[in-house]
Amino acid sequence: MAGASAIALVGAMGLNLPQAVAQRRSGPSEIPVEDLMKTVDGLPDVALGSAEAKVTIVEYASMTCGHCAHFHKEVFPKLKEKYIDTGKVRFIMREFPLDNLAAAASMLARCAPADKTYPMIEMLFQTQAEWAYVQGNPVPKLFEMAKQAGFTQDTFDKCLTNQKLLDQVNAQRARGADQFGVSATPTFFINGKKLQGSPTLETFDAMIEPMLK
Repeated sequence: MAGASAIALVGAMGLNLPQAVAQRRSGPSEIPVEDLMKTVDGLPDVALGSAEAKVTIVEYASMTCGHCAHFHKEVFPKLKEKYIDTGKVRFIMREFPLDNLAAAASMLARCAPADKTYPMIEMLFQTQAEWAYVQGNPVPKLFEMAKQAGFTQDTFDKCLTNQKLLDQVNAQRARGADQFGVSATPTFFINGKKLQGSPTLETFDAMIEPMLK
């Protein structure tokens, strides 16, 4: 399967994303933690931080979402230093692709070795403008990014034609939308409570600090 057709194939394999998903709708303000923490079958959570942390943040993100990239570039490093690295917060990122290219990028991150999944997500967000918003075919630029994580043309193509993985990413997104009311990215739940307002460090502080007492 040629890399140039890989993104088209992702679309053909059934990721039909309604445009309305990009419009923020009000979902529940709180989700039972036990429901939120259930994972999609065969798709382990991408998690950072101690499993014993008092606070768990779950983010639903799209790899082509500019607001998500801004959060991961500007806010997340401070959040990680203050809360995750100190054992106070466990951070989980889940896929909520808003388009086929986002689904493809999420699949590539999942195809990387487990200890390199989040580093690849981080790299893709850092370089988002180079592959997500290019004119014409985005596949060559995405492949350039993937090569930095050790992908070959063969492993790149095999990943993007993995129907089972696409089904799992689809299920992750559908579960977020149908069960938790996720309708835009990024959406954050902190111990099951939806983060209201812009995802700044100050907004996170206001929710996290009372939970740590």
